[in-house]
Amino acid sequence: MTTPLRDLPRRMPFWAKLVTAFVLVLAVLFAGIRLAVLPGIKDLLGTETQDRSGPALLKSIQDMSRFDAASGNFQVVVDLEKDAKYLPDAVRGSRTLYVGAGTVEAYVDLGKVGKNGVTVNKDRTSATLRLPHAQLGKPALDADHSYAVSKQRGLLDRLGDLFSDNPNSEHAVQKLAVSHIGEAAKGSGLTTRAEANTTSMLQGLLRSLGFKEVHVSYGK
Repeated sequence: MTTPLRDLPRRMPFWAKLVTAFVLVLAVLFAGIRLAVLPGIKDLLGTETQDRSGPALLKSIQDMSRFDAASGNFQVVVDLEKDAKYLPDAVRGSRTLYVGAGTVEAYVDLGKVGKNGVTVNKDRTSATLRLPHAQLGKPALDADHSYAVSKQRGLLDRLGDLFSDNPNSEHAVQKLAVSHIGEAAKGSGLTTRAEANTTSMLQGLLRSLGFKEVHVSYGK
């Protein structure tokens, strides 16, 4: 007895398998989004965070000889977009809008004052100080006041985050924010303010020690 051809199991073509897998992935993603917004589900399926970090170890100690004379607070909006050449943004690409807040210190390195950097007259009533120019420190990003406003990612980027050790990393925009803050500090007049504050500090200190005239200059 022969079996009719219509009763034989038909193999699913390759393109149909690919479409089915794609639909299943989308279904999982949308299901995860819907579960996240349902009341009570977040508490039921939430995760518990435990800090098992070891104690901090002291690696080195450095003596500081610089006078931090001024500090500037900066804020920058970073708009970073990455596109693929031959794929639409919905498939591959990302765009992050990030607000970065940080500070930059301006200081005078008193440890670089040369042997002839300080001269005092015989009566010890007049002092002349020659100091190096003020410098800018490295920008420090304030994590408590920096945040991502929006993130747009293509489907492939979202799938890649599922297998990434550091999903949704903001390292690129943070690095760019630090760079912009550093550039802004160069034109902010912080070093000029730092030199003025250093001069006022030294004049007040030396006058309290009995000096009537205190001259402070800056150079290389």
